[in-house]
Parts: sequence; structure tokens; C-alpha cells
Amino acid sequence: MTNQINRIGVIGAGVMGVGVAQSAAQAGYQVTVIDVSQEILDKAKQILYTNLRFHGLVSKKAQSDETPEQVLERVHFSTSYEGLHNVDFVVENVTENWDIKKSVYVELERNCPSHAVYAVNTSAISITRVAALTNRQEQVLGMHFMNPVPLKDTVESIRAFHTSQDTIEQAARFLAKMGKRQIVVNDMPGFVSNRVLMLTINEAVELLRDGVATAQDIDDIFTSCFGHPMGPLATADLIGLDTILFSIEVLYDSYADSKFRPSPLLKKLVDAGRLGKKSGHGFFKYAGNI
Repeated sequence: MTNQINRIGVIGAGVMGVGVAQSAAQAGYQVTVIDVSQEILDKAKQILYTNLRFHGLVSKKAQSDETPEQVLERVHFSTSYEGLHNVDFVVENVTENWDIKKSVYVELERNCPSHAVYAVNTSAISITRVAALTNRQEQVLGMHFMNPVPLKDTVESIRAFHTSQDTIEQAARFLAKMGKRQIVVNDMPGFVSNRVLMLTINEAVELLRDGVATAQDIDDIFTSCFGHPMGPLATADLIGLDTILFSIEVLYDSYADSKFRPSPLLKKLVDAGRLGKKSGHGFFKYAGNI
């Protein structure tokens, strides 16, 4: 039975979680953001306010006459999953790590009402595998948002083995209120976007490792010759090299195919703490951390 969506839970207060929370709050939803520490939540609140106030990251369905303060009044921050007792829809955005995701769904099952839909915002992990952690497999789908969330009007939604058509339709209504549409694909690790993107990024890193071209020249070929708005290495920096490595390791484990073997250079950069924009240095240097 279809339920009206009014209250949204957002798990994870990183870049993606903040973007989802902003888009949802600007669309009029009541939003509860959950993360493991008050320090993380305080930082997320400040980033959200800054985005609303200064950066012009206006969602497709923003209430243009509202102040940042009015939007923030609809966003609640908590370290306790008990704050999800009345949510209708949950978007989970934690890191691409199976053990961490597994622990999150234990808490969701303890605290969310039975009608709530779970949307798994993941780059590569099987949605069917996540759904099996719950007692509501028909109410679980993948929802792969793109960064920056408020400015992207299309979402890759993933139908898992048990996902119901009603759940797909609820997801469509949730997204439509934020000015977004969904393209529904079937569940295989990496789906469409990252099954192709992670291979492209990984091979670009291998080109750099082999000395075929500089990072700038590799990206210039994609932006100048193919018309891509951003090259693969700059894209990796934006996503985060640690997230890229997690994702391609999931693909490597899932398919047991050597084409997904992570580049040794990618591993080295992650070990060195060069994670991209968020650390100030990845394949390129950045003036300030994000």
C-alpha cells in the first residue's frame, strides 16, 4: 500500500548525505540526519548552511522565497537512530564498506516504522544483498545520487530482486518533489554508471602510472575531444580516491574479473592520504579542502 512521504531519514553526514538532506529540506520534507558523532554533525550543519547561503547550490524544487535559516529548521541532526521512529523514507549514504553498511541496517530495522522505504545510496554494492539484511526486502531499492546532489536532476535507481513496483513508484514521487527523475536499472554490482565509470577511472590511473601522459593531458583528451565536462582523474578527485578504491574493490570481488583489479597507483595514493578534493590533493592540487 502506498504511503505518503513527509519525513526523511538521511544516514551519513558526508558530502552525499549533506546534498540529499539539502535537496529534501528545500523541497519541503522534514529531514533527520544521523551520523556517529556530534562533531561530524556540527560540521555537516555548517556546510549545509554555507551551501544555502553562499554557494548558490539551489535544488530544482527549492522554495526560492525561503531563507537558509528557514530551510535549516526542517533539518534535524542526531547521533541516535531513535530519531527515525516516524520516518517514511530513508536514504543511506555510508561508506562503501560492507561491515559498516551491515551494522547500519541492524539499527534501521530496530528503529524505523514498518512502512518506511530504504534507499541504498551506493556506488557498487549489491542492493539485493543489502535488502537481505532486512525484513522488508520489497521496500528496499538502490538510489545512486550524483555529486553535487542539489544540481543533478537525474538519479540512477536500482531494482533489487524483491523490490516492489510500489516502492519504485514511491521513490519516483520522492525524487519528483525535489525536481529529479529516476532511471531504473536492474541490480548488478556497479549498476550502469559505476560499472563503466570505475573501469574508466582505473584505466586512466594506469595510463598515468605507465607514463603515457600527464594527469592534465589525460583529462584534456576527455574534455576537449569527447566533450565531457570533467575528465576521469578530476572526477576521481571529486568523488574521493578512497571511495573509488572501495568501489572498484567491490567490483573486483563481485565479478572475480581481472579487468576490475585496482591500479597499484590508486592504492598508493589512498595509503598516502591523497584522497582528492577533500584532502586538498589527489591527482591534482586544490587551493582548499572541501
